[in-house]
Parts: sequence; C-alpha cells; structure tokens
Amino acid sequence: MKLAVIGGGGVRAPLFASAALRHAGRIGLDELCLMDIDAEKLRIFGDLSQALASLAGSPLKITTTTDPQAALDGASYVVTTIRVGGDQGRVLDERIALRHGVLGQETTGPGGFAMAMRSIPAIMDYAGRLAKINPQAWMFNFTNPAGMVTQALRDGGFERVVGICDSANAAQHAASRWLGVEPHRLKAEVFGLNHLSWARKVTLDGEDKLAGLLQDPTFLSGTLLNLFDAALVQETGMWLNEYLYYFYYPEKAIQSISREEMTRGEEVAMLNRRLMGQMQAIDIEAEPKRALGVYFAYEQRRGSTYMAYGRPGSLTPEEADRQLQAWVEMPASEEGEGYAGVAFNLIEALQGDQILYTGLNVPNAGAIDCMQPGDVVEVSCRVDHEGVHPVKIGVIPEGQELLMRNVKRYERLAVAAIRDRSRRTAIQALMAHPLVQSYSLATLLVDEYLAAHAEWAGKWNE
Repeated sequence: MKLAVIGGGGVRAPLFASAALRHAGRIGLDELCLMDIDAEKLRIFGDLSQALASLAGSPLKITTTTDPQAALDGASYVVTTIRVGGDQGRVLDERIALRHGVLGQETTGPGGFAMAMRSIPAIMDYAGRLAKINPQAWMFNFTNPAGMVTQALRDGGFERVVGICDSANAAQHAASRWLGVEPHRLKAEVFGLNHLSWARKVTLDGEDKLAGLLQDPTFLSGTLLNLFDAALVQETGMWLNEYLYYFYYPEKAIQSISREEMTRGEEVAMLNRRLMGQMQAIDIEAEPKRALGVYFAYEQRRGSTYMAYGRPGSLTPEEADRQLQAWVEMPASEEGEGYAGVAFNLIEALQGDQILYTGLNVPNAGAIDCMQPGDVVEVSCRVDHEGVHPVKIGVIPEGQELLMRNVKRYERLAVAAIRDRSRRTAIQALMAHPLVQSYSLATLLVDEYLAAHAEWAGKWNE
C-alpha cells in the first residue's frame, strides 16, 4: 500500500513518518511518499524521515517528489497538509486582523477566512487530480481551516474525503491518560464544527466518566481545560475544544496577543527559520542522530508555548528558549501522534481490521438535529470496512446550537465566496462571524486580505 502526503516538506513530516513506522506493519504500508513544491524543505524533512526509518531498521520505503502526479499515482490514501503562502501568509493574516482589533488566529474568524482563501483552490486542484488518477483513493484533509476545506471538497463533489483534526479527540485522550486505559476502550460523544466542538460524554464500558472528571480540579489543571475558568467548564458540563477560548474570552485573547512582541505566527516563523539554518548546516545522512536531536528539540520548543497566552504558568518564548533541551531518539510510543495517529487509525478501520470510534469532519447526514444534511460538522463517527458513519447526536443545548449555527452560516458563505471569487459574499461571510459582526470592519478585512494575498487569491469579482 502507498500513502501520499501532499505538503510532505512541512516541518511536521518527520513526526508523520515516525507514526507511519509504528503503524506500517499493521496496515500493510509499503511506501510513504512525501510531496511538496518546496524542493529544499522536501530534501531536509525527507532526509530526516528517511533517517528515522533507517535507525528503526524498518523496510518502509520513504520517497520524495515535487510532482503531484507521481505522488498521487497508485496511492490508496492521501493526506493533505499544505500551507499556501508559507509562514509569511500566516503572519499577514494575524497582523492585519490585530491592526483592526480583531483576532487573527489562523483557523478562527478573519485569519481562518484568509487561510481558506489560499488553501481551498489549491486543495481542490489536488482533489481533481486524484479523482482522475486514482478515484478510489481516500483523501484525509488536515489543511486548515480543516472543516471549511473539507466542506469545499464535499460541495465540489469529492465524496471520499474526510477532515481530520487531533483536537476533535482531545477529551478521549485526556480521559485515557487520567484513567490509565487505552484510548480505543473509550467512546466520546463529540459534536460541533472544526475548532468549535464539545464532548458531552466519554464512556468506558457504557459508563460516562467525563462528568466526574470535569468536577476534579486536578484533572482540569492538567489538561487544555486549564484555558477556561472551572466555573465555565462546570456550567457547560462538557469538554471544551481549546479553540473555544477565542469565542469565550475574545477580549482577553486580543489583549494578551497584542501585548506580546511576536504573534504566534511570527514566533513559529522564527523557529522555522532557525531550524532550517541548523538543518542546512548538518549532513543528515552522516549524522542522523544529531540532526534528529536538533529536530525534536525544535518540536519540544514549539509545543511548549502553544496557546501560552491563555494557559496559567505557561513559558514565555524567552523562558522556553532557555529551557530547551535536545532529544536524541525517536519517540517510542503512539502517545501524542496527533493528526497522524487519527489518519493511521482511520486507515486500519477502513481496511476492516478494527472498528474505530473517533471524531472526524464529515457531512452531518442527520447526526446533529440543527445542522443541514450536507453541512460538514465535527462529530463522533463509527468507522469500519464499509466507510465512515456519523453517530447520532440529536438535539444539542441552545447555547451550543446558536453558536454552531452562526459559525456554520459564516462557513457556508465563506466557501461560496472563495468558489465564486466574490468580494461581496466574502464581506457577508465575515459580517456573519461572531468575532466580527460589522459591515465596515468586514469590508476593511476582506479588501486588505485580497490585496495582501493577491499572488494566491487572484482577481475577485465585486
């Protein structure tokens, strides 16, 4: 079996490769093909991925190419994880929004729209190629904003597409660690949209464990729920996706981010430049352990300040730099595989080797009562050899429903705007978003994003 990663020259490619090495035997994976249009990044992160395979003594063949046709040809599964416009695109998205007093986070609100504006046309092109070359292949989209990109793909008629996101399963994994049981023994009831979801239950042998955990201050403080006041968590009575922080604390988020010298995008861009310089100075083939030590130190440093402005006791970038320590070996367990773990577990279930319960981004198909059948939602699914089946959620609380409906209306309008290249529809979309809700502001944001990303967005209609 061949699996292709579109965007395989990204900094997370070696992490994906390390997960592939652990899962290859179980799913019959023979080739992992990394494809990217950036030849230098592909060389570096492809070499690091191959070093992992060599050190592990794995027979898995890891190949690299800049040719999409070569990558897609013969692939049974395709994972898309691209960043059109690179790190600078993210920096512009954040800074433009902040200049107008609005959150610019790359997947939420205006920043998410700007990223979708660049991502969707590119992913649609890859999906079209795949449909011609290999129509029976499955595409797993991790390109952000994952829910909106998946919605555009489904609206475009691509049916063998699933959106994946590790945050959809955060409640299940947090409960797994706390209870000391394997994640597959737990079933979560997740509902919402990508980066806007809740888990109302996590059951073990039919008994809900989440309700009790949400009352435990130690559990709350040791998970990403520490972003939220305990009173809010207990009042909601559900696990909160960490990105809900931007909706429940928008003014605090803007104040905290604005006080920082660098936005998260600028910090990540700085770390990526540093990593590239270090990697270019090392002969990876001759010194694989040294190269991997530098790489895993980068990952440790990047993760240490994730959403730091909202987490109590988080390291500042300067403190994280001082505490940085290199790792010298590939992580040995499946803990923390992120979206790669979601992808490989999904493959294993689709091949009929297991039944999987996991949160995915798929058409609603009646799962959540307040959503339309074709709306892509983030919801618990049962996956087996016959496909992906959303779990019936039914009626949800009014507060969650209203927020979901508003954001989904924004998503529908945004996808239509990008498809039709319509400035007018784009303004309507941002007006509909709960974090904007202003015609004048939406107009400024759309015009500035179109100007800033003209290379990628092209010419739009009025």
